[in-house]
Amino acid sequence: MPNSPLSLSLRPGFPDFLDLPWDQSLQDWKGFTSRLEEVPRGLSRHPVVFVNYGGVLYALKELPPSLGQQEYEILRQIEDLHLPAVTPVGHTLKQSTEGEASVLITRFLDRSLPYRSLFMRSGFSRYREHLLDAIAGLLVQLHLTGIFWGDCSLSNVLFRRDAGALQAYLVDAETAEAHPARLDPTLRHHDLEIMEENVNGELMDMATSGVLPVDISFRDTGAYIRQRYQNLWEEITREEIITQGERYRVQERIQALNKLGFSVGEVTLLTASDGERLRLRVLVTDRNFHRDQLYGLTGLEAEEMQARKMMNEIQELKATLAQRNNRSTPLSVAAYYWLEHVYQPILKTLEPLVDLQTSPAELYCQLLEHKWFLSEKVHHDVGHQSAAEDFLKSSISR
Repeated sequence: MPNSPLSLSLRPGFPDFLDLPWDQSLQDWKGFTSRLEEVPRGLSRHPVVFVNYGGVLYALKELPPSLGQQEYEILRQIEDLHLPAVTPVGHTLKQSTEGEASVLITRFLDRSLPYRSLFMRSGFSRYREHLLDAIAGLLVQLHLTGIFWGDCSLSNVLFRRDAGALQAYLVDAETAEAHPARLDPTLRHHDLEIMEENVNGELMDMATSGVLPVDISFRDTGAYIRQRYQNLWEEITREEIITQGERYRVQERIQALNKLGFSVGEVTLLTASDGERLRLRVLVTDRNFHRDQLYGLTGLEAEEMQARKMMNEIQELKATLAQRNNRSTPLSVAAYYWLEHVYQPILKTLEPLVDLQTSPAELYCQLLEHKWFLSEKVHHDVGHQSAAEDFLKSSISR
């Protein structure tokens, strides 16, 4: 416990962090504690360190006084809205050799990578559009729920693999603001302008330092994200006109939004001006429809696209069981059967391949891709177990 004044505010269920050298500035902690770890990281305007408690990593960021609590509180609001962001753990106000400062504590996002690690990796090109689409999707999610980011950049996002694509997570919320409803066009436009300037500037810096692949145009990247954002925003916020006899299109609209991963919180039907048609307005909530559905049915945690692939399997199994038993099968029954007789046995086979960088859900989705490839090759379904054994053999021999 340091002798200098320290005020620690922490959520229950986490370490107390009292053995850290709080009387020193974070940038000077090396040599004062054995808990420090080096992990891939983006750029930061403030000192950031990572500490290890029982194999769990936490990120600590040093900020001017009061800003640590401010960012912690906005991250709690973002968490309450079920948006993809780092988990806030606590904040401190401390007195060090450099003067008074605050520190934000968050849990490190396991199996995540910063954009620089992805851009500089060989073979990244197939992920490039996924990365940019993920940023656009994250901005849409924030704006739908009234969050103005104010500093969207490549450095302020971490990425996780999600069924062969990437899911973006907000890391830095220093400038974020929570508004009571969906952001108005002016704030959304301002956030997109900031994003374009930040993204293009970061890539230009990488180009200048010679680490940006030659096939990437830093001048077009921010504009690409903006266009993808606009396309997605228009799709999920548009109103439709339907006739009295086309009420089936309400379910079509809901299913189309579900396929994009968005939950539908409310559907409103309003009479159109001519009195014979209905105006369909949909309230879209978070982008975790399949993730929440899978968790509710099986207790498994997965990213959205991973969950979508698994739910597709469960839906197919539901139809198969109904045909086999000649009666309707509840989705919950199909989900239990899939968990017991498909997912768990396959993961047991693939257990040697589970590591810190690949979650069980991602590994299972890789297996599904491998199964599809093998089945296409021989023109018939090879089955999960046969595909798993071949996938394990080929992975170990690499």
